[in-house]
Amino acid sequence: MLQIIGSVVVIGCILGGFVAEGGHILALWHPFEILIIVGSAIGAFLISNPIKVVKAAFFGAITLPKGPRYKREHYVTLLQLMYEILTKMRRDGVMSIERDLEAPHDSALFKKYPHVLSDHHMVEFITDCLRLIVGGNLDPQELETLLEYELETHHKEAAEPAHAVQKVADALPGFGIVAAVLGIVNTMATLDGADTATIGHKVGAALVGTFLGILVSYGFVGPIAAAMEHLAHEEGKAFEVVKMALVASVREYPPSVAVEFARKLLFSEVRPTFADLEAKLKNKDKAPAAAGAAPAAAAEAAAR
Repeated sequence: MLQIIGSVVVIGCILGGFVAEGGHILALWHPFEILIIVGSAIGAFLISNPIKVVKAAFFGAITLPKGPRYKREHYVTLLQLMYEILTKMRRDGVMSIERDLEAPHDSALFKKYPHVLSDHHMVEFITDCLRLIVGGNLDPQELETLLEYELETHHKEAAEPAHAVQKVADALPGFGIVAAVLGIVNTMATLDGADTATIGHKVGAALVGTFLGILVSYGFVGPIAAAMEHLAHEEGKAFEVVKMALVASVREYPPSVAVEFARKLLFSEVRPTFADLEAKLKNKDKAPAAAGAAPAAAAEAAAR
């Protein structure tokens, strides 16, 4: 939403100031200048990036107004999932989650958390890490180092679309100059017999090319690239949370303490308070206990 508001502010301030100075908005409308600048920028973007980055960049730019995938309530559910997994491993042994890892989308454990389950990158990361714990016999330091390498690769891949868009932003002023030069060439070709109004119109069109290149670069594409980079950084925090919880568990901390270590990694605006998270985790502990009490009560009634 902030991206939309910011774009409206940019357009409103520039056009409003131009009109207030006595300018006419239609004087800025030169569709062929737009074609030269925007078309060249898109073409250069396609030339310089693989199809994977191109798709991710367009998708990331379109979905920017939605904000990050993980908000405060989603981090709570992620921490609840990690707590339940670690508790099951501690209570029933590490082999007890093997079936959950083989088919997470069919697992009753993962199905309790549909938001996490819908993020296939996160599910893959969690299951891969748990497989290392189940069958890898890694000590905590080795596991932490391995996960740091994987997170570094993930963060680098997630930042590639933003870097690609930023390169387009850096090139747009140059394409604006190209449009301006072509406009001057067109003006020079019509000097013979042209009146001053025609020449002025063509020179103005050439200057609009420079103006558009700079405006689109610094007013829209550059800020979009920066927003995409911030978003990738925020979404990467969820993977760091999972890593911290698993490493703390391998170091033989209780599940509640391991989840608390993970909670401390979150930014303040999305971090649940200790009391809120503790209450959620206690509810998780009560639910299995209640479920286990029902069969016992039924057996006792049958014995009577």
